[in-house]
Amino acid sequence: MDIGYLTSDAAKYSSKSLKKVLILGILFLISFLIVPAFLSMGYLFRVLKLSIDGVDNLPDFERWGEMFVDGLKVFVVQLTYFIIPFAFIFIGLWTSITSLMALQDAGSTIDPTFSLSLTWGLIFLGLAMAVIFGAFFTIALANMAYYDGEIMAAFRFKEILDTISNISWVDFIVWYVVMITIGLSMLVTAIIIGLIPILGLIISILAIYPYINLLFARALGLLFLSSFENQNKKNNHKIT
Repeated sequence: MDIGYLTSDAAKYSSKSLKKVLILGILFLISFLIVPAFLSMGYLFRVLKLSIDGVDNLPDFERWGEMFVDGLKVFVVQLTYFIIPFAFIFIGLWTSITSLMALQDAGSTIDPTFSLSLTWGLIFLGLAMAVIFGAFFTIALANMAYYDGEIMAAFRFKEILDTISNISWVDFIVWYVVMITIGLSMLVTAIIIGLIPILGLIISILAIYPYINLLFARALGLLFLSSFENQNKKNNHKIT
């Protein structure tokens, strides 16, 4: 698998319809209304499905009910995969707050070094788990898309591991690191632009956030598709 080609294709994907990128951006902008948040997740899931099917163009904004349901499914799967890491992070932050409150008491016997070690230990563990669980979540989401939104497909761990093996663990890890790097770079850019009062925030939400998410959905679809191509090559090699 050519990671460079895959990333390049995903980067160019959004430029095929700036109108659709803008519509997605508007959904992000009003996602505080809840329903648009699920619609945006559903649209990105549709991008993933069509990319796996070999479609090169952005999907239309249609069948809104189906898109909303798909968004709910994505949310449920995402929550299931990340609830444990987020629990550790939350406990770490809560421990930090309660420790600071306790230290303000003149008669407190709490060792601040121990409290800080426990706090940062829990937060670091939660973040590490989020990165690891996130890697499997990506393929789980793609597997659900491959099975046309069947939610249990996201929890067929043997299929998920087999898919990663077909991609190759090295290529998968490289792809994952590249996606994280691109995502963080774009996020920093969005934060910097967002420092411009009002206008900067609107530009970030309308343009940069949709671009990042579309790039990831497209790249994930192509990555998942490559697992079938690699499997076919292995089968042909066995036959010959």
